Amino acid sequence: MEEQSVEKKRQQECRTVEEIIRLYCRGHHHERQGKMLCPECQELADYALARIRHCPRMAEKTFCSVCPIHCYAPEKRRQILRVMRYGGWRMLFYHPVMALHHMLLSWKWHRKHG
Repeated sequence: MEEQSVEKKRQQECRTVEEIIRLYCRGHHHERQGKMLCPECQELADYALARIRHCPRMAEKTFCSVCPIHCYAPEKRRQILRVMRYGGWRMLFYHPVMALHHMLLSWKWHRKHG
């Protein structure tokens, strides 16, 4: 995969994770103002985005959940899984194009590795 498409994939994954965390924060922490995240969710977003930005397997993998390298600390992994479970399906209502793109990638991965 050429470098430009890997970077595009990395940016798309960052946007998706940010939006799912934003949905979770909006649903659980009502002190948000505008697009700001609460401190707890901002910390998780910063952590997740740093992991995505430094991912050595971005060209090969589809999602962190199917990656053989688990680079999240155990507590952060539990937090992001909770956030993903809450926000993942809600993406269909708030960001349908992102959600469909994610579903298509997931379908392709499962078909290939299935």
